[in-house]
Amino acid sequence: MDDRPEWMKEFPGAITVCDAAGTILEMNDLACRTFASDGGAALIGRNVLDCHPGPARAKLQGILERGERNVYTIEKNGVRKLIYQVPWYRDGVCAGLVELSLELPAELPHFVRGAPSGGTP
Repeated sequence: MDDRPEWMKEFPGAITVCDAAGTILEMNDLACRTFASDGGAALIGRNVLDCHPGPARAKLQGILERGERNVYTIEKNGVRKLIYQVPWYRDGVCAGLVELSLELPAELPHFVRGAPSGGTP
């Protein structure tokens, strides 16, 4: 039975959640499709660190061990994505990692809020 929250299942970004040891706890539908060639939903229960080589693995270990965040953009096959990897907490202690992968449009507006009079709203 699928007990994921309804909003998470069809969210238009890939969501992967693991625990503090790196065990993948949750993947939404898009994450399963994105990582289909690596096993898709079968990755749930496996260690996320085993899915990443050298530097990427070390970066994920740092997030888990030190509560760091890792935010960057990538482009693959002409598609740009924002990758946002951050720890999640339970009672103030790092309980794991959430990775959001969001497709970025070719033209992405940027607004500076709180700009002096005449700035973009």
